Parts: sequence; structure tokens; C-alpha cells
Amino acid sequence: QVQLVESGGGLVQPGGSLRLSCAASGSGFSIFRMGWYRQAPGKSRELVAIIFSDGTTTYADSVKGRFTISRDNAKNTVYLQMNSLKPEDTAVYYCDALPNSGGRYWGQGTQVTVSS
Repeated sequence: QVQLVESGGGLVQPGGSLRLSCAASGSGFSIFRMGWYRQAPGKSRELVAIIFSDGTTTYADSVKGRFTISRDNAKNTVYLQMNSLKPEDTAVYYCDALPNSGGRYWGQGTQVTVSS
């Protein structure tokens, strides 16, 4: 069993920055892929960025050049640095993890609100 705890959300003005963190805990696991997704009110959950254990990354077109995903494999932690935030980035952000042993786990979500 893997538990994911996100932190770092909040209220920020347009053009501002936030850094989200997601720490995975449990025992006897290694994680193949971690990622960030978001869900805005009335919309379905969408991919933001993912990162594999070898460092390979993928980004949604809407965040390319503004967001950066990174991970600390030793700490089983994934980060999302979000710059040049826009009102349309407002959503609940969720991290997920795919362990090498299989399955998929989600965090509880953290609210990001971009507003003046």
C-alpha cells in the first residue's frame, strides 16, 4: 500500500508561482512513474505532467514552458514548479503514483486558485 500526501497549494495572483509537493510513503516499494493531474469545477480530470523513474517527462501542451515536474527518487517525492500561473490553472491538483509492483494510487488533492 502506498500513501500519497500533497502540499503546497494555495491562492496566488496571475503571473505568480507555486510549488507543489507529493510524498509517497509505505514499505517495500519503488515507483515507476509519478505524475500530476488537475480537475477544475465542472471538468474532467486532466493530465498536467508525469515523470518516470529514469527522469523522462511529459507535459500537457497547456503547461509546457511554465510548469516543471521533478522527483527525488530517494525520498519518493515528486514536485511541480508552476510559474506564470493563469486563472485557467485554477483546479484541484492530484498526484498519482504507479509502483513497479502494480496498481495506481492517488493523493487527496490540493487546491490551487489563481485570482487577483
